[in-house]
Amino acid sequence: MPHDVLYLKLISPGKRFFMRLVKIACLLRISVMDHSQEFLKLVDEAKAGVREVSVNETLERLENGAVLIDVREDKEYAAGHAAGAEHIGRGVIERDIVAKHPEKSEELILYCGGGYRSALAAESLQKMGYTNVWSMAGGWSAWKEVEAPIENNAND
Repeated sequence: MPHDVLYLKLISPGKRFFMRLVKIACLLRISVMDHSQEFLKLVDEAKAGVREVSVNETLERLENGAVLIDVREDKEYAAGHAAGAEHIGRGVIERDIVAKHPEKSEELILYCGGGYRSALAAESLQKMGYTNVWSMAGGWSAWKEVEAPIENNAND
C-alpha cells in the first residue's frame, strides 16, 4: 500500500459526513480509491492543461447553454447522474464526440466520479480541436455534496 494514500474505514457515520470527507480528501489530494502513482501522474499532467469549473459555476453555465457530459462507466451513470447530463463514457468519447457535438467551440463540461477521468477526457477533446471544454472539479462527489439536481435511469 503506497504511503501517501489514506485509507479510512467508516462505521456508518451518515452520507453527508462521508461526502464531506470525500470532498476534503479531494481538496487535500488524498486518494480515497486505490489509484496508481502512474495514473495520478497522467491526471496531474492533464490538469495542467485543462480548465476546471466548480459545481456552482457549472450550474450557472448550464443555464447559459453549456452541455454537461458524464464520462463515467455505464453502470455509474445508470445508478445516478447530474440532471440533464448526457452520457458519453470515457472509453468512447473520442470516437463519438464529433458525431454528437460537431461544433468545436460549443461549451462542454465533463465530469466523472471525482474529476480525474474528466480531466483526461477534456485533454483528449482539446487535442481533437475542442476549444471550450472544461472538467468539473470534484465530479459526481462534488455534485452530490452541494445537493445539485440528480436523475437516474428510472426517471429519465
